[in-house]
Amino acid sequence: MVHDQKVIVVMPAYNAARTLEKTYNDIPPHVVDKVILVDDVSRDDTVEVARRLGLKVVIHIQNRGYGGNQKTCYIEALRDGADIVVMLHPDYQYDSTLIPELIAPIQRGEADMMMGSRLLNGGTLAGGMPWWKYISNRFLTAVENWALGLRLSECHTGFRAYSRHLLETIPFLLNSDDFVFDTEVIAQAAAFGFRIGEIAVPTRYFAEASSVTFRRSVTYGLSTLRVMLRYRLDRMGIRPARQFRARLGDVLSPYLASDILKPHGGAA
Repeated sequence: MVHDQKVIVVMPAYNAARTLEKTYNDIPPHVVDKVILVDDVSRDDTVEVARRLGLKVVIHIQNRGYGGNQKTCYIEALRDGADIVVMLHPDYQYDSTLIPELIAPIQRGEADMMMGSRLLNGGTLAGGMPWWKYISNRFLTAVENWALGLRLSECHTGFRAYSRHLLETIPFLLNSDDFVFDTEVIAQAAAFGFRIGEIAVPTRYFAEASSVTFRRSVTYGLSTLRVMLRYRLDRMGIRPARQFRARLGDVLSPYLASDILKPHGGAA
């Protein structure tokens, strides 16, 4: 525990057996208090590897998708008393040695959400990102910055950190169970006025890393644009969306809220 703030890393996992140990071994042990892996019905040895490494393992009874996996991740981290939650893909695409730099602004009270950007300092294509992913990433990020009033270099990273206050506030349980969940979280953070920062991280693409197909990327891109439209209509008062107005405590079961939220948590 650093600065009296409990740091928990969550890993939304699906078929990550080949890369999980490398990702975990790079996590600075003096900074992170606990690692939680949520397995979304992997067909390989992900659960066995995670248990051998001593991680807390939560296993879904059926596949819930990338967004559904993250919902479980954040609920479990809040229940375990996290003050800062780091979301890290276990596919070794992101450099987990950079966790101290990622969470430092949150620890200092300068940010509520931090993102590891592969586009901040260049070198993205040299790191192996396919050109069509690079172009779509830049385009979608530009649209999101315009719609949300932000100035981020990348909105599509799987390496993020959140303050407990943010996660106790935004109603992430209302979000999609698919990949667009990440975009919805950024929109919700903007809706509630949370401060978002970023650091530069290297780009890693290789055979063992998880990858979204071109067809899924197109679906994701269209879903992202729909979220931006929904956000703008909400902000303009044309079509208010509960997703950008309710708080987590409003959508949690009252029988479970006391186990997940800290007393008086989630206040503005």
